[in-house]
This record gives sequence, structure tokens and C-alpha cells, in this order.
Amino acid sequence: MSQLRVRFAPSPTGYLHVGGARTALFNWLLAKNRGGTFILRIEDTDVERSTAESVDAILEGMKWLGLDWNEGPFYQSDSFPLYKEYVQKLVDAGKAYKCYCLADELEAKRNLAMQEGRKPKYDGTCREGAEGKEGQPYVIRFRAPQEGATSFDDLIKGKITFPNEELDDLIIQRTDGTPTYNFCVVIDDATMKITTVIRGDDHVNNTPRQIQLYEALGFPVPKFAHVPMILGSDKARLSKRHGATSVIAYRDMGYLPEALLNYLVRLGWSSGDDEIFSLEEMIEKFDISNVGRSASVFNTEKLNWLNAHYIKNGNPERIADLLLPHLSKRGVTTLGGPDLMKVVKTLQQRALTLEEMADRAVFYYTPPSTYDEAALAKFDKTQMLLVFDTAIAKLSEIKPADEAAVDAMMKEISAEKELKMGLVGQPIRIALSGSAQAPGLGEIIMALGIEETVTRIRKAREYVAAR
Repeated sequence: MSQLRVRFAPSPTGYLHVGGARTALFNWLLAKNRGGTFILRIEDTDVERSTAESVDAILEGMKWLGLDWNEGPFYQSDSFPLYKEYVQKLVDAGKAYKCYCLADELEAKRNLAMQEGRKPKYDGTCREGAEGKEGQPYVIRFRAPQEGATSFDDLIKGKITFPNEELDDLIIQRTDGTPTYNFCVVIDDATMKITTVIRGDDHVNNTPRQIQLYEALGFPVPKFAHVPMILGSDKARLSKRHGATSVIAYRDMGYLPEALLNYLVRLGWSSGDDEIFSLEEMIEKFDISNVGRSASVFNTEKLNWLNAHYIKNGNPERIADLLLPHLSKRGVTTLGGPDLMKVVKTLQQRALTLEEMADRAVFYYTPPSTYDEAALAKFDKTQMLLVFDTAIAKLSEIKPADEAAVDAMMKEISAEKELKMGLVGQPIRIALSGSAQAPGLGEIIMALGIEETVTRIRKAREYVAAR
């Protein structure tokens, strides 16, 4: 394996967001492409907001997408003693100090700075060694350099420079003794020997502070790549008001993991003009330098197109397995019914999602109790009864029973009764499914079987006769 080490480090305060999933995917692909190591780390230092349910949701989403990790999951909450150790190292080296400033004092100073047009940064009141009263609460601040600049070459955005005078002394430990996010991240990435940090570009402003911490502690500074945000159709940051943002929600809506992965990888990354990539092709072609600098807009229609492609070309046996939970939601059991794989084959060419496929599959397992009256009204009652009677008689004669034989039977009825094919096929389709919107008759009859087909036509005949 190469020396490349990357990580995905979500906070367990909710579900796995599609934006986070894309970040995880980019890290995973880079590791796979370079023969490196992909690490999963759960950043659960926000005790009040972190939940076990969120951890489970993140792990479930990662596993569903197939983004397996080489090491982890590691939990930041297990490393509190380590963080305290490094805080103390900085204090002992004079690179961090105790700050006794009260929250309301700091807020007043920030407000005054903004009123005067100054940057609302900490003014360094305690920087030179303030003494607090016994038992007085304090935070610990990092003594940041005040002159010069902190720069880094972002693998996506290019060189980024921050004047040090704009960066204040970062709090690295709160009054309750817990470490802060920026400090924990540095210690984790350094001790886990992370070589490349790929994350959302909302972290760009954190990077100079983290670089200063790396340097103060004598750690090598990793490379950084900040991925632009995913936006909604209104160009605002993607959120629930734009629709589903949870990976698991897309699973439950009937999307395939390979479709979502393919869609996410193309949100910001490109390889020529290709749109469809297998996982193997993604791994082979992925290069972080091909990630664009501009934000991407989430387009559900494009995702639907990709999902339909993967359903259409998927292994029917696998699609059938994935379809089962969606049928169960509808109270449908496949026991004693048609072979689900045969049913899937009749629907693969037409379904955008597994939810849509499940809706269309219900009639195979639940004979229609009602029929589309608007569709039936288009046909003459006497002609329909004639078609039903003729079809019942001819179906028992079909040998072998296959789609070609069914098609031939329909043509025979059409010719014998001098009826157009539409006047023959549509009433039978309605009899079998309850609707005129259904797969081809040959497909339906082969999935249902001759016996069930005849039973349904007889039932529909009774319904039509009584109208």
C-alpha cells in the first residue's frame, strides 16, 4: 500500500447528508486509486448533539453505498485524555495560555469592533499572562502568530493565503475542560498520520488555524483539498427544503447505491464528457485535480435518469432482492405469487425508481378488485365480452406458453373477430392489471401464468357483463 492516508470524519448529529457522502466518496476513491488507506472517524465531541442513532445512520449509509473503510470507526470521545495531553504541551511551551475573559465581556468587545468597522477578533487581553481568581473559570487559547501570513496550496482551489493579523487566538479548550473542534481535528489527523485532507470548502477558514497548530506541535502539515458545496435549485446550500438530503432517504425512495454514487461523483468531478461510470471506472479515473472549483447544483431529474439506467441494466435477481422491502411497505407478499425475477424483467425498462417499480408490481400479487372505468369506457361492451371469451378459449391451447405464442394468439383474435389489435390487447391488459398502463401482454401473461391469467379474465368478464 502507498503512504497515502485519507479520512472521512462526520459529526453524529444527524443522518449521512449527500454532501458528506460525496466527500466520503472522493476520499474513498482517492485511496482506492492510489492504493492508500481510507479511515472513518466519528467526531462526537459535541456531547449534547451527538447521538448513537446518528452514528448508526452514518454507518448504515456508508455500508449501503459500499464505501468500506480500512481503519475505524474511531471516536473522538475516546481521545479526550490525548487532547488534554497536547493542550498541556502547548501551555508548557508558552504556545497557549489561560483566558479568564467573561462571555459577556467578549460579546461587548465584538459588538464594539463591528460598530467601529474592525474585525471582531479576540483582543488578546489575557495573552500576556493574566491572573484569575481562585476557582475562576477559564478557557485555554492558542497563542497564534500575529505577523506574516499562513498559506497553503489547495489541491482544488490553488494557493490560499490568510494574513495572520486577521486570525485571533483560537480557543482550544473550553471552560468545562473539553477540547474544541479545530484542536481535536489537528491532533486526530496528526496522530492518525493523515496525508491528505479532503473536505467541504466550508472548512477553508479553519485551515490556517489548523496549520498553525500543526506547526506549533511539530507535526507535518497534510495536503488540503476543499470541495465546493452542493447547492439546491435556487443556488442556496442544499437543505431539506430542497427535498431529501439523507443518503438513507434516497435508498428508501428506491434509488440504487450505484446510481447515487455515479451521480455524486459527477457533482464537481469530471473525466472527459462521460456521464456513466461503474465503480471500477471511478476508481481507475479519479484524480482530485479534476474536481472543479465551482459549486454544483443538485438535479433530481439527472439522478432519476441515472437510476433508470442502472435499474434497466441491472441484474434482475439483484433488483428483485432490492425490491422486496418496497413491496413489503405496500403490504405485498410474493409468497405463492409469480416469480419476482420474472416480474422485475417486465418492469425494468420502464421504472425510474424501485418505489415506482413496486407500485407497478402490486397487481401481479394482488388481483385487481376494481378497473379503470375511464379506460373501459373507450371500448364497446359486446366487443370486450367477445374478446374475453375468445382469449379464455385460446389461452388453454397455447403450447408452448411463451411471449411469442401470446402475441400470435392476439393476432389470431384480431383477425378472426376483425378487430384492431388495440381493441383486443387493451381490454385484456385492463382485465389482468386493472389499468391500461401496464407492461406488454406477453410479459404479463408469462409472469402470471396461464391459469392465473384465465382466472383474472373471467373475473373481469363478470365485472364488464354486470356494468
